Amino acid sequence: MSTFTTLTTAEAAARADDFTIIDVRTPGEYAGGHLPGAHNVPLDRVREAADTLRAAADRGPLLVVCASGARSANGCAQLASLGIRAATLEGGTAAWQAAGHPLERPAGARSVWPMDRQVRLVAGSLVLLGFLVGLAWPPAHWLSGAISAGLVFSGVSNTCGMAAVLGRLPYNRGAAGCPTFDETRRRLAA
Repeated sequence: MSTFTTLTTAEAAARADDFTIIDVRTPGEYAGGHLPGAHNVPLDRVREAADTLRAAADRGPLLVVCASGARSANGCAQLASLGIRAATLEGGTAAWQAAGHPLERPAGARSVWPMDRQVRLVAGSLVLLGFLVGLAWPPAHWLSGAISAGLVFSGVSNTCGMAAVLGRLPYNRGAAGCPTFDETRRRLAA
């Protein structure tokens, strides 16, 4: 089994032309701004694209990125379990942009909240709803408990079912002009 390397923005920027850059965020997040030349392979589809990513890694190093570095580390771990070497960008696109490096955006693309922020909003809203409704109807407190248990499981397993569901909503899909998953796979295979 391979391991993966974590690179700082300075290290990644110095070698940016050497990498095939894989952005594992949702298509909507990707459309809101990504590293120049990045290919969008959402985290929940990394294993599906494994053969294509293996071929790309055979041609040169892979750099996996996301918003903060957490999902890209998860993606690198998935790739490592398949014997595919990759590096992750410490701090993700947020650190890249904060360091003064450019992001590409398709024309007309709108910004979408990062997935972790979407999860916090939905989880917090559901916990609050369970608490408030539970004041009048006590069984509703179970909703708060279930969401809390899901958050604990997410922390322990480093996965997030709520993020997987939210990633399928229409506003998290790519903007016009963004390549589809199949187009991305064809580009990576070329």
